[in-house]
Amino acid sequence: MIDTQQALLAFCQRAQEARCLALDTEFVWNRTYYPQLGVIQVGLSAEDCHLIDAPAIDDLTPLGQIISNPKIVKILHDAQQDLTILKRATDAYPHNVFDTRCAAGLAGMSSTSSLAELLENVVGVSLEKSETRTDWLQRPLSEEQVAYAIEDVCYLHETREKLIERIGGMGRQEWLREEMDAYEDPTLYDERDERAQYERVKGAGRATPRERAIIRELAAWRETEARRRDRPRSHVISDEAITLLARRKPHTLRDIKDIRGLPRRDTDRVLALVRSGLSLPDSQCPRRPRRPRRMDDDAMEELLARAMEYLRKTSEENALDAPFVAPRAEVRALVSEGVQSSSETFRVLRGWRKAIVGEGLIRLVSEKPK
Repeated sequence: MIDTQQALLAFCQRAQEARCLALDTEFVWNRTYYPQLGVIQVGLSAEDCHLIDAPAIDDLTPLGQIISNPKIVKILHDAQQDLTILKRATDAYPHNVFDTRCAAGLAGMSSTSSLAELLENVVGVSLEKSETRTDWLQRPLSEEQVAYAIEDVCYLHETREKLIERIGGMGRQEWLREEMDAYEDPTLYDERDERAQYERVKGAGRATPRERAIIRELAAWRETEARRRDRPRSHVISDEAITLLARRKPHTLRDIKDIRGLPRRDTDRVLALVRSGLSLPDSQCPRRPRRPRRMDDDAMEELLARAMEYLRKTSEENALDAPFVAPRAEVRALVSEGVQSSSETFRVLRGWRKAIVGEGLIRLVSEKPK
């Protein structure tokens, strides 16, 4: 266990000479806004794997220097969440990432497989997943917990090599490069604009523009407070309370005394935010998303079904996992927008996805509705 600053520095000095580093994290995420990092698994090879005791080390930036080093491949499974957590812990943006889950999707395998499923299919190893509910902040860790955590990185080097070999055999090296280059985008790891958080509030999609203006003010404040207090959003104010406040448009404390999920210490602030939303000019109130195409629900569902069938069939013909090529939600949005669909908005209209299915989907959804 790497549990001192000196030990971390020594490991990172060795890692700077490595070609690849396998990475994983174990964390607890119950009553906080941010995941609480417990253990970081690192592997320079199958025989050279270690656990970093994150709570015991004050400064994790030396690991960040490895994560941001473009000369060292970072191997992870389902990489974005781990990398986002590590970005906050090390203040380092990742470079040169290899995501085994993503690579599996290009290798004719399921892109939604767990690490255990992928390792069994690629390297023939069955992991013992008995510690999935472990409290990774508790110390000391048991031998079983340590073994469980180490196994998550010790096979990643071999898995990467076999996936690259398989993808190369299918002539998809450029596709792989395109997928991994996507992890170079720093915005993937930054916190979302708090002014956009209202879109996540349950019920906001059905609200009027004025109600949405109030919801936006309340949701932005909630996001800021949740981050500052490091508490879940619902501990600041619930979605139900936000939407109810938007409908009622209260002016006094009496108007909100029966609203559940509204902390009493924040009532004055909440009323001020409601007034802020009410004071906006109509032109500045966020509008509901509009369907750019006029099509009745039956016609929309029929066209969506045809688009999904085209995606399924074409993906199958090309030995690709259809949800990896384009998830259903993206296809539904593309069907809704039709010829107005943009490659900036839809990943399926960019790169190898466009050549395989994107152009065909555009032709299909551009047909005149029946």
